[in-house]
Amino acid sequence: MRFARTVVLVGVGLLWFGFGPWVLVLAALTLLWRPAREWLRPTRRVVAIWAAVIVVLAGLAVVVPDGWVPIPPGPGRWATPSYVGRPSVAGAERGPVGESPTVTTKSYGVTDCHRTEFDDDGRLVLLCGDDRPVLRVVDPDSLRQVRSADLPGSGCVGQLTIVDGDLVAASGQRILTLGVSDLVVESSVDLAAELDSGDCVTGLGADPDGRVWFASQAGVAGFVEDDRLRVVDLDDRVDRPLTVADDGIYVAGADALHRVVVVAGKPTPAWDSPYDDGGSRGSAPVVLAGGLVAVADNRDPRLQVVFHRADTGDVVCRAEVFGDDEGITDGGLVAADTGVVVQNSHGYGGVRSTLLGRTTSRGIARIDVVAGKCRVTWTSDMDAPSGAPAVSVEDGFVYVWTKRHSWLGIDAWYLSALDLRTGRLTWARRTGLNLLADNHGGAVALGPDRAAYVPVLGGVVRVADRTRGD
Repeated sequence: MRFARTVVLVGVGLLWFGFGPWVLVLAALTLLWRPAREWLRPTRRVVAIWAAVIVVLAGLAVVVPDGWVPIPPGPGRWATPSYVGRPSVAGAERGPVGESPTVTTKSYGVTDCHRTEFDDDGRLVLLCGDDRPVLRVVDPDSLRQVRSADLPGSGCVGQLTIVDGDLVAASGQRILTLGVSDLVVESSVDLAAELDSGDCVTGLGADPDGRVWFASQAGVAGFVEDDRLRVVDLDDRVDRPLTVADDGIYVAGADALHRVVVVAGKPTPAWDSPYDDGGSRGSAPVVLAGGLVAVADNRDPRLQVVFHRADTGDVVCRAEVFGDDEGITDGGLVAADTGVVVQNSHGYGGVRSTLLGRTTSRGIARIDVVAGKCRVTWTSDMDAPSGAPAVSVEDGFVYVWTKRHSWLGIDAWYLSALDLRTGRLTWARRTGLNLLADNHGGAVALGPDRAAYVPVLGGVVRVADRTRGD
């Protein structure tokens, strides 16, 4: 047969595509047999053709603009379900209900987009990169890039918020205001006089009065109002984003939870609530109805969720979740009606933690405060390695970026919708089959078009019901 070797190689490729990476391992084992090696030995012409194909593909990856091609597919399509569960009978209010959901992806290289906002026109605004942040405005349907801008390199992870239709970003020791239509810097506030050399902004947000609040890693907090800068020193280390409330901000430091309010036009600490074990690095604070604020506490031996009174900082109650020495969260705490949902990030140390079908410590839980006492309403054993879920109280869903363990080495990622009341899986849609689909700390975001968006290592993913115009 003239093209026998080509047929065999194509067949191996199809089996790899359908059943996962172990197909290549089995194929490689056949090369231990000398007749197989000699039969498959390529000619110089075949080597030249393959080399040309690789060069062309590499060139296309450089030439094609960001956001024009899908995230590359991965192996295991036939060995993993594309959809499980069934759609909700209720109509969607904020997110997809699982009605024949479609998946759209676009590649932006390995740029690690980690902040997601939506402008007044419903477009995505992404902040990507670490020490050299890039702003991207993205069409919400096609996921193609509308425009982008590089922020000044700073050695710090950038921060992003939207104020009165303008983009406000922190890069290093500067707070920049940019027009969303052209991404031109309209104003800039220098924080260098208030921050030590090497200090970085770790949290950014805006209150209803238009003040732009910030907190730095060294514990300097404050706000910008009418280009005027006001600061206060919290005497704490801050690695988590701040949370803005109607009456000020909440900051989870390494030693205490802080509330800062405005008194006589200046930021003033209202209270500090020290952690009783001397330290916590779990999550940004979450403000709840009923005058409560919650924070995740990564302590030994078990992760705790602690609820404080918003007016005094006093601890109302605390709840332990997940197993001993198997529970931490890296920002995965979100409000859920009268309580919170927390997901377990224990064991996630980067994309290598989930390669070749591996998963991390499992666990998603909901905790509520009932009659002044904490109650673990439900727990789920699904695996959500990093990032944060999104909650739609209106739809009754918790949207989580999950991964399935696979002995075949398949890296299958899903958008999973859990019932907010019971924690049971309602439906899940497969969204990717390789490491590029790892959200790598990116949070699920619900857009104004009732679609779910997730920034992943290789770009952006959109999941929407087919009935929503797809």
